[in-house]
Amino acid sequence: MITSELPVLQDSSNESAAPDAVSLSMSMSEIEDPEVKGKKKRGRPGKQQQSATKKPRKSPTDKAVGVTRGRGKANGVAVHNGEGGEPVTLFEVVKLGKSAMQSVVDDWIESYKQDRDIALLDLINFFIQCSGCKGTVRIEMFRNMQNAEIIRKMTEEFDEDSGDYPLTMPGPLWKKFRYNFCEFICVLIRQCQYSIIYDEYMMDTVISLLTGLSDSQVRAFRHTSTLAAMKLMTALVNVALNLSIHQDNTQRQYEAERNKMAGKRANEKLELLLQKRKELQENQDEIENMMNSIFKGIFVHRYRDAIAEIRAICIEEIGVWMKMYSDAFLNDSYLKYVGWTLHDRQGEVRLKCLKALQNLYTNRELFPKLELFTNRFKFSANVHDKKFCSEVQLISVGSEDALSNEDCENVYHLVYSAHRPVAVAAGEFLHRKLFSRHDPLAEEALAKRRGRSSPNGNLIRMLVLFFLESELHEHAAYLVDSLWESSQELLKDWECMTELLLEEPVGGEEVLSDRQESALIELMVCTIRQAAEAHPPVGRGTGKRVLTAKERKTQIDDKNKLTEHFIMALPMLLSKYQADSEKVANLLQIPQFFDLDVYSAGRMEKHLDALLKQIRLVVEKHIEADVLEACSKTYSILCSEEYTIMNRVDIARSQLIDEMTDRFAHSVEELLQEAEEADDDDIYNVLATLKRLTAFHNAHDLTRWDLFGNCYRLLKAGIEQGSMPEQIAVQALQCSHYSILWQLVKITEGAPSKDDLLALRRVVKSFLAVCQQCLSNVNTPVKEQAFMLLCDLLMIFSHQLVSGGREGLQPLVFNPDSTLQNELLNFVLDHVFIDQDDENQSMEGDEEDEANKIEALHKRRNLLAAFSKLIIYDIVDMPAAADIFKHYMKVSRHWKANPWLPVCVLQLFNELLQDQGPNLDRTSSHVSGIKELARRFALTFGLDQIKTREAVATLHKDGIEFAFKFQNPRGAELPPINLAFLEVLSEFSSKLLRQDKKTPLHLEKFMSETMSERREDVWLPLISYRNSLLTGGDEGDRMSVTSGSSSKTGSVRSKKGRPPLHKKRIEEESSVEGSWLMRSDTTLQTPRTPTNRAAEHLPDPDSEPGSENDFVHNPQMQMSWLGQQKMDDSSRKDRSGMSYIKSRSNQGVRQTVRGLMEDDAEPIFEDVMMSSRGQLEDMNEEFEDTMVIDLPPSRNRRERAELRPDFFDSAAMIEDESGFSMPMF
Repeated sequence: MITSELPVLQDSSNESAAPDAVSLSMSMSEIEDPEVKGKKKRGRPGKQQQSATKKPRKSPTDKAVGVTRGRGKANGVAVHNGEGGEPVTLFEVVKLGKSAMQSVVDDWIESYKQDRDIALLDLINFFIQCSGCKGTVRIEMFRNMQNAEIIRKMTEEFDEDSGDYPLTMPGPLWKKFRYNFCEFICVLIRQCQYSIIYDEYMMDTVISLLTGLSDSQVRAFRHTSTLAAMKLMTALVNVALNLSIHQDNTQRQYEAERNKMAGKRANEKLELLLQKRKELQENQDEIENMMNSIFKGIFVHRYRDAIAEIRAICIEEIGVWMKMYSDAFLNDSYLKYVGWTLHDRQGEVRLKCLKALQNLYTNRELFPKLELFTNRFKFSANVHDKKFCSEVQLISVGSEDALSNEDCENVYHLVYSAHRPVAVAAGEFLHRKLFSRHDPLAEEALAKRRGRSSPNGNLIRMLVLFFLESELHEHAAYLVDSLWESSQELLKDWECMTELLLEEPVGGEEVLSDRQESALIELMVCTIRQAAEAHPPVGRGTGKRVLTAKERKTQIDDKNKLTEHFIMALPMLLSKYQADSEKVANLLQIPQFFDLDVYSAGRMEKHLDALLKQIRLVVEKHIEADVLEACSKTYSILCSEEYTIMNRVDIARSQLIDEMTDRFAHSVEELLQEAEEADDDDIYNVLATLKRLTAFHNAHDLTRWDLFGNCYRLLKAGIEQGSMPEQIAVQALQCSHYSILWQLVKITEGAPSKDDLLALRRVVKSFLAVCQQCLSNVNTPVKEQAFMLLCDLLMIFSHQLVSGGREGLQPLVFNPDSTLQNELLNFVLDHVFIDQDDENQSMEGDEEDEANKIEALHKRRNLLAAFSKLIIYDIVDMPAAADIFKHYMKVSRHWKANPWLPVCVLQLFNELLQDQGPNLDRTSSHVSGIKELARRFALTFGLDQIKTREAVATLHKDGIEFAFKFQNPRGAELPPINLAFLEVLSEFSSKLLRQDKKTPLHLEKFMSETMSERREDVWLPLISYRNSLLTGGDEGDRMSVTSGSSSKTGSVRSKKGRPPLHKKRIEEESSVEGSWLMRSDTTLQTPRTPTNRAAEHLPDPDSEPGSENDFVHNPQMQMSWLGQQKMDDSSRKDRSGMSYIKSRSNQGVRQTVRGLMEDDAEPIFEDVMMSSRGQLEDMNEEFEDTMVIDLPPSRNRRERAELRPDFFDSAAMIEDESGFSMPMF
């Protein structure tokens, strides 16, 4: 019988043979034994006698290390270890995995038939060793000690220095071990399913052991036993399913035989079938009892364990049971566990839930059983899960038959997600929902048609409507990328798209509206880009990956296909839409994705001429910046030197530029002559031509047309007369800037003469003077343009121009004088740091108020960034920065500039490192100046620490990462290169909240144990920073710079005078968010012990996978001063429960136990999951339904009361689930 304790065995000499029963069939190992063949043992543990004729076995007590009895033979050869020739343990055999698992199990079964006590002892030690415990259960312990005593004894045998155990150890060996461990359990049950598991001894012992281990506070025991129990349950479910199938077959045979005529009916066969059916029913009852014990004793407790990995194991396996044996497990009584865990705070657990549900929802036959679950647990509400892997899985779970239209719309919008796997999953969902449901007869009729009459014609219209209804018209590339994997055939049907755009509708076909045509052109261009580049758009993915050979071939084929089609179609499209700037700007992007060799290879020069003609017409018709930039870029691509069409395109381009420059020169002359009498036509002619030339000058070298001269004349006339239109001034400034840059490119790429350098210097000097004069212009756009160009040119022609061996360019270096610096600074102060309230008032009544605010803020940020670069690169004197920083508080609320502060300090610190090297003089004026600047920055955070809490915490986190970013190249024993930055960072410690100062876990993650003990001068920044975190705390906890006393001794001294335990708990509960580090509640009955290492805790409600593991397994964090304080508190609180440890004299044993016990082995339910109060009432009504696993085919159930210990009683379970009454949402 299965109890919470291991069976107490009698002397083996008094045991008697077990009674036998008929079995269905045998495993290979059982068939080999003639005494076992066809029989089933039904003996009771502890009351069966061992045969006196059995060969005596070597006692495990003869071995000091453990049970090293051989596993028998693998392929006929005994397995030994490599050193002493002794046979290896079962744990080592499974770990190495050199023998077939069935052979290993068959050897164990043979051993069990010879001496089941010794075999079971070997199996028990296998589970103990798989948990990482070095101890061994001996035969005397097995016979005479209670379960809890054995587990407590094994707890003391743990290696105190061991942080990991086999299931958590990294590396391929341990990954293979986990697989072998699970396989061993499954094969063991499979090989024993016809006889041994029914002997009321083996399974009772194993389940009792695993139940006790799963209730341990030692994580290794709990994790390993839970995995073993869940895999054991899965194997039993498979056995139960097979039994159910055999029952159905037997019942059909019985009914068929009974319905025969009396003369043909075989009564003996009926009796055999009745006996077989009865035996199958008994076996099924046995399996039910075993599964009940595992489910109620282990699963119900561990699916809400503090450790996410344990919770994930439980949810993963219950999903397997539901899919494998849906008649028994796929009901609301079991689905509710998955539903509750859908809201688990750890992403990996939620992911297991979703994978389990995906396996169920993909089977349409199971939909009726999932209806209530789907309505109760709206998992579509979690479609924006912050763990992307969970989000992808959730979308995959979604079924159009199970989701409402509103739920589907929530999924549709995810096609615009920046995370590509999520977007692709949403795209597949959208494809299934919108593009896969059509009339088969209509599709068959249209299958042979192409173009707009093909099935894709209607689908493309639907795609356009979806894109327009989503109202995210700037993200067409994201939509195309999301649908690319599922709808490539549709998205590559460019013939259909161009026909929809070019041809007139026929047969009552609905005409595309102007908006629909624009949307279709945008989508078409995005599909062309996706096919030609074979990479997702910017913002999707981490960068361009190397294409496989198959992907590369597909890319080449697609590029050839689109080139051949659009070489002929693009001129027609441009001709039809040349008056629409938006459509033309999109269409002109297509040539950059062409394979331009097709023009000459396919003798399609006439189509090239048609394209150039249309581009010229577009240039002459439009002055919009995006259209002109598209035309300029197209000319630039077609003029590439590697293509034979370059000469033809260059001639067309030169003719166009000649005409525009002549027109521009003539217009400028007329405008300057008429001066103030110039009319609107004169101004428009100059502005239109200048815009076209500026757009082309950006991508083409037009210096031979000398555009700078006329632009300079316009600017000088505007300064002298003060009547130049602002748009002409802005365009003239930009065109002159491009001209200077192209001249600089020529000089840097060649071997310039001194005259060339002096000529360019004169040009730059005169242009800088004009820009400086424009700073006082009355028109804001002119001033802003002049400011940006001044900053850019001062950066380009700064002292960095001569770096890299270009000393010959020294004549081109310009250093701004104090007058120019002051003018630039005043411009920033006047135009960047303006009063936000004044800006809001100036925009009142504007329908696009919010958009204008965003645009204005973006412009101001660009202006500030341009000036900040001059400060960073030492072009403008450093005192100018002080006037910038003191205006921080005025704009920080709108600019969210908190991250900018550490950037400024980091830049100054980096420059100091470059000047002085890693060995900074901490007493120098430069370091003191940076610290003073940091102190002043800290003052700008104000007095409201709650508002600035997140910003200050982020600042410290980034600063710590910077300090430890680069190790010292001279050795790990020396401090990191940037460690001195911690002394600067300490100036911001005063802005941390008190509870944040007490949790410096981010610092501890980078520190090693040796760092915390170092007291040399080079480590003073670290000591200073840690002391700054302790300011205002207990003085005994502070690291002394001079005495060298460690934080450990400090924490011991600080024990005096601490408040009582109940007061401390009240204070913790009332503090902000209740520091998770200070929790120490538990519901387990296992005695609590103090620990010198960090105990495991419930993760923070907002934490993600990895946070708990980081805290438990990181040795630096385990040795933190805060962790030491908490452990000392725990030691005092639990001293009353340590009498059994105090009685032991071995101090090493105590240290081992302290390192293994957990504070929160079985947490309160609401700390693990969330749910709603309304749902919980329904859940509690159903909770008792799951206390007994009810297999549908079974009849005439008989229950063994001894298989249900008291603590598995349903009433006790409901009482244990008292946490369910608490609100969870």
